[in-house]
Parts: sequence; structure tokens; C-alpha cells
Amino acid sequence: MLTGGEVAALVAAVVWAVLATFMCVALVKLIKLINEATKVVSELGDRTPPLLDDVASTVERTNTSLERVEEITANVQASSEDVSTVTALTRSVLVGPLVKVASLSYGVRRVLGQRRDLAVVRTRRRKANR
Repeated sequence: MLTGGEVAALVAAVVWAVLATFMCVALVKLIKLINEATKVVSELGDRTPPLLDDVASTVERTNTSLERVEEITANVQASSEDVSTVTALTRSVLVGPLVKVASLSYGVRRVLGQRRDLAVVRTRRRKANR
């Protein structure tokens, strides 16, 4: 038969064997995980340069578009200034003489109205004096 020490040694050996088995299984899984991570990093490294090239070309096209927008904005600003100048010139050319013509016509109408009123008053006086 087995003595108590031998049984304890046997149990310890079995526990040690089970523990070693679990450690080997964990180590095998860790190695698989590391291999998969290596593959992912390698694929990412392969995909990154084309993506960076695409980003660089997109930035170049965006810069070109922004330069065009700046040119358009400058042209619109110049056109706006030209329209403002033409408007001011038109106003100075037309408004001054129009105000003068309106003032003259108002004065003429007022004088004619006063003469008419005077003629009516004179006519009434003549009729009254007869």
C-alpha cells in the first residue's frame, strides 16, 4: 500500500501535471494571438502607403479648389467695387439734374398757381365793382 507521503506526492504530481497542461494551452493560445496581431499589423502596414497617397492627392485637389475660390472671390470683389462706382457715378450724374428739374417745375407750378389765383381774385373784384 501507499503511505500518506506517497499519496501526497502522487496528488502533487497530478496537480503539477494539470497545471503544466493549462499553462501549455494558455501559451499556445497566446502564441496564436501574437501571430494574428502580427498579421494585422503587417496588413495595416501594406494598406497605409496607398491611403496616405490618396490623402495627399485629396489635399492637393482641395488646395487647387481653394485657390480657384480665392480667385473667384477676388473677381467678385472687383466686380462689386465696379458696380458701386457705376452706381455712385450714375447717382451723381442723374440725381443732381433731376433735383434741379423737379425744383424748377415745382417753382413754375407754384408761380402759375399763384398767377391763376390772382387772376381769379381780379376777376371777382371786377365783377364786384361793376
